[in-house]
Amino acid sequence: MTSIPVADKRAHATAHPDRTDGPGRRPGHGGARNRRRPARFVVGLLLAGYAAVSVYPFLWMVSAAFKDQLEVVSGGHLIPRNPTFDTLIDTWNKLHFFDFFLNSLLVTLYTVVLTLVVYAAAGYAFAVLRFPGRTFLSRLFVALLFVPGVTVMLPIVLLENELGILGTHWGLVLPFVNGGAPLSILLMTGAFGAVPAELRDSARVDGAAEFRIFLNIYLPLARPALITVALLTAIPTWNEYLLSRVSLTDRSTFTLPLGLQTLAAENVPHYNNLMAGALIVVVPVMLLFLCLQRYFVNGLVGAVKG
Repeated sequence: MTSIPVADKRAHATAHPDRTDGPGRRPGHGGARNRRRPARFVVGLLLAGYAAVSVYPFLWMVSAAFKDQLEVVSGGHLIPRNPTFDTLIDTWNKLHFFDFFLNSLLVTLYTVVLTLVVYAAAGYAFAVLRFPGRTFLSRLFVALLFVPGVTVMLPIVLLENELGILGTHWGLVLPFVNGGAPLSILLMTGAFGAVPAELRDSARVDGAAEFRIFLNIYLPLARPALITVALLTAIPTWNEYLLSRVSLTDRSTFTLPLGLQTLAAENVPHYNNLMAGALIVVVPVMLLFLCLQRYFVNGLVGAVKG
């Protein structure tokens, strides 16, 4: 066997700089990876610090909900020394939180259902159908995303007063549905636009009407987007305070955020009850999001691709 001189080997390596030194590795690759490690460590440390600062208030809220008033006022320790469920039970019973909970549930449910019905149909029209002014209207709805909701607060209140629905739950539901139009239409249009047009053409050849195509073909395929719209509608509706505070005056119609506000309005606020009330408000939407998180992410991705 003829051996290759060392000088020839060096010349061969110089003439072929793209050759690998081993399976799947190039010269200098390990050095570049090592240089990136300190940067990744610093970024990870900064993100971990930001996460700790962001999560701590929530953890303190949960902790205070299981303490008595004296323990909350006496120290800032996170873990309760004598955990108790009495604070949660007392808060729920004293303020009749079930009534507030039921009001919030009804307002949120009506808002979500109407939003899905109206804007699923609108998204289908913008994505599939062809009609005069289609492009202008779709761009108009996108532009409405940048209009702050507080700017239309006074017109809404005046209009509801003229219609006789000010102070009722419908006076909350209808503005919430209207306010969700831009984002809902944007997501539903993207989701329906991603459905192959051949499916609609085949259904029309088979004699299916437009409503049947929408109901039996497009809606099932857009389920992740529908769930995404439902979540993006339910969470802000459940937590909404400003319009509810301006509109509702009868305690029997109060939603959970207004019920929580009555705790803060006491002469001597009990912070453990405030935190327990906040926990009661937050837990339902957290559970809803955790249960539907997979569909939520898929709906956003599908709408963006569409």
